[in-house]
Amino acid sequence: MSSSPSRTVLTVLVAISVGHLLNDLMQSLLPAIYPLLKTRFQLDYWQVGMITLTNQLTASLLQPFVGSYTDRRPQPYSLAAGMTVTLSGLLLLSMAHRFALLLLAAGLVGVGSSIFHPESSRIARAASGGRHGFAQSLFQTGGNAGSSLGPLLAAFIVVPHGQSSVAWFSLAALLGIAILWRVGAWYAHAGIPRLAASRRADAAVALPAADVRRGLIILLTLVFSKYVYLTSLTSYYTFFLIHRFGVSIQRAQIHLFIFLGAVAAGTFIGGPVGDRIGRKLVIWVSILGVLPFSLVLPYANLFWTTVLSVVVGLTIASAFSAILVYAQELMPGRVGLVAGLFFGFAFGIGGIGAAVLGTLADVTSIDFVYHVCAWLPAIGILTAFLPDPSRRATA
Repeated sequence: MSSSPSRTVLTVLVAISVGHLLNDLMQSLLPAIYPLLKTRFQLDYWQVGMITLTNQLTASLLQPFVGSYTDRRPQPYSLAAGMTVTLSGLLLLSMAHRFALLLLAAGLVGVGSSIFHPESSRIARAASGGRHGFAQSLFQTGGNAGSSLGPLLAAFIVVPHGQSSVAWFSLAALLGIAILWRVGAWYAHAGIPRLAASRRADAAVALPAADVRRGLIILLTLVFSKYVYLTSLTSYYTFFLIHRFGVSIQRAQIHLFIFLGAVAAGTFIGGPVGDRIGRKLVIWVSILGVLPFSLVLPYANLFWTTVLSVVVGLTIASAFSAILVYAQELMPGRVGLVAGLFFGFAFGIGGIGAAVLGTLADVTSIDFVYHVCAWLPAIGILTAFLPDPSRRATA
């Protein structure tokens, strides 16, 4: 494979996307088996939220530090190491018999994810050949495909066979370790020189510092809107369907799989479209454009709830690739830091949102949560105030 920065290395992008699929498949097992855990351990909604909070805080707090460190000292084999930590969390989850052990298992799975995402995002950019939106979308599509498969596999494996069957997914972790070790070898040989050449070219230009700060604050606020709303669906959608329509746990998880499949498809669409028509327009449509559908969803019947969830998933998921690449263009040469900051913030705010929404559901109702969250996409109006990354200041 050529190390020329102008060439897209599709084999590496596919491999890192498959690694992301396996990583996020294992991450998504946790919320997928919440109904099972809630029944077995007699958990309240706030305890379900605390499991999500523990998982997503450990998956978020380390990421900016990992990203900043690897910007300065790349770690080609850290992805395989992160997958090993995730493996240990899965095995503990399969054996946990107390709530405290569930929290520890959730935390370990989160730590593995925090190690994986910043450096893998750098590898995707190194292999992009300048097609940054396409590379990030392909990379993130793998993660979202894994997230959608988790509930489906949980429905047909974990629910019938019980909590201990989570250990079977250690095979996915072992496959991921093998793939990511090979990716790390390419990164050490060709990827790091590619990023170094790109960084030297980018270092000559930059936006004014005030514009960068404003842009990052707006983009993080948009991530807040997107991920708190997505958390209301990924963490509590099964409970909403069971409560409102009386469906079985297994059927509710199939509906969650359909929604997450739409999220995966939307993620892939966002990057290439952003490369063609501009990332700002994609951000406009993907967040603010969700608002009419999110407002209707709490009032729909089961059929239209499924249809609306697919439209919402397809639309809102296209935002993150565009947001991440937009932020990387605001801060050229800081790929790992930006990836760690945005992935970390997304997971962290999602975890906090899950805990808050779980408490709100206990105090009010799960229906009330969906009425409140329906307004979150309105924050997309802030896209109008984003600076243009193509307007560079001269040194």
